[in-house]
Amino acid sequence: MPDRQRTVAREVRLSGIGLHSGARTTIVFKPAPAGTGIRFIRTDLEERPAIDVSVGTAVMAGDFSRRTVIGSGEVAVGTIEHVLAALRGMGIDNAVVEIDAAEPPEPDGSSAPYVDVLKRAGAREQDAERSYLVLREPVEFSEGDIRLRAVPHDGFRISFEIGYDHPLIGRQSITFDISEGVFEKEIAPARTFSLLKDVESLKKRGLIKGGSLDNSIVVGDEGILNEGPLRFADEFVRHKVLDLMGDLCLLGRPLKMHVSSVKSGHSTNLKFINKLHSALARADRGIGPGRQVKEVPESLTIDQIQKIMPHRYPFLLVDRILSLEPGKTVVGIKNVTINEPFFVGHFPSGPIMPAVLIIEAMAQVGGVMLLSMVDDPESKLVYFMGIDKAKFRKPVVPGDQLRFELEMVKLRSKTCKMRGKAYVDDAVVAEAELTSAVVDKPVSSD
Repeated sequence: MPDRQRTVAREVRLSGIGLHSGARTTIVFKPAPAGTGIRFIRTDLEERPAIDVSVGTAVMAGDFSRRTVIGSGEVAVGTIEHVLAALRGMGIDNAVVEIDAAEPPEPDGSSAPYVDVLKRAGAREQDAERSYLVLREPVEFSEGDIRLRAVPHDGFRISFEIGYDHPLIGRQSITFDISEGVFEKEIAPARTFSLLKDVESLKKRGLIKGGSLDNSIVVGDEGILNEGPLRFADEFVRHKVLDLMGDLCLLGRPLKMHVSSVKSGHSTNLKFINKLHSALARADRGIGPGRQVKEVPESLTIDQIQKIMPHRYPFLLVDRILSLEPGKTVVGIKNVTINEPFFVGHFPSGPIMPAVLIIEAMAQVGGVMLLSMVDDPESKLVYFMGIDKAKFRKPVVPGDQLRFELEMVKLRSKTCKMRGKAYVDDAVVAEAELTSAVVDKPVSSD
């Protein structure tokens, strides 16, 4: 039997205090259709904005040493790693997660309370095959003495090593072949932890307002401040495995690979996940269950782009496609030079690329992905239908290289919605949600 996607069988909820915000909050898990993935909805806000869990929604700013945050525009949900680990660990592919605050409750600093509530909900198998992310070649990331590595593996395995200058923690390492049973019994109960010497600085940064000995292990010079023993002799490294599992959920699908880490935290996990995402985009051709897509090269030169796109000088604003996962993601670049015709009037004394042309370039990168999925792109055009949540963070000037990263949010027949971000180096300079349609090219009257 094929491995099927699963969602929660019924609605369940959990209430408590947010670890960093200190606010009272309730989280509700609801069934979702196959292919939805994990979607958070902020019910405390009037528009009930939705945020899908993905690499594209991960917030690359602020304090990442203690939590993982996703966002769309000005709306965000943080400290979600324990929730995500529980969903992935218990084999839930699709769920709507409603939350009435910017952070979920943190009952005891582990994923165990979420495992309990998900077990009460039960799991329902869906009529759609589960699609895994399969790695073809090793991917590595290092930063100082921190190292992360993923290698091909027929299953999901995590290895982790930590090293603390504290006699109670010291050096710990562990490896798990992840299954529901292993996650529930060996990983989910492991609690988050802090050194007592770090607690005051965390409070000064506005964090752990809801932290207590009930939802975190606190390690002082003389030992653990909490009553009762550790749940595991190596509970500290087990919790690091839990955090990494939650962060890896940003990739959007279950994994078949062996991921190993030495001393990583949320910020370095996220940097590694972005690198891993790019590698997977090259390896995974986007052929999902029940749906075939046209095979295209994983990168495109300007000559290949011109065979797909109808735009020409001075309005072709894409120089190269770096990676293309049909129907899912695309990454392209635009080299901004002083020779751009729009710099003549915008502005002679201080040239800045018009914001509307940044969005146009972003849309063209998305258009390459959309047209690559049709059999006769030379007879089609991509029309803009809408621009939502556009933000412009920094000016783009001659000498910059714009890198556009877009992911498909919805795809229905010949219309789609994509979420895109524009980067210069590692800084986000613009972002928007774009709605487009593929239409037939008008027939010439000649």
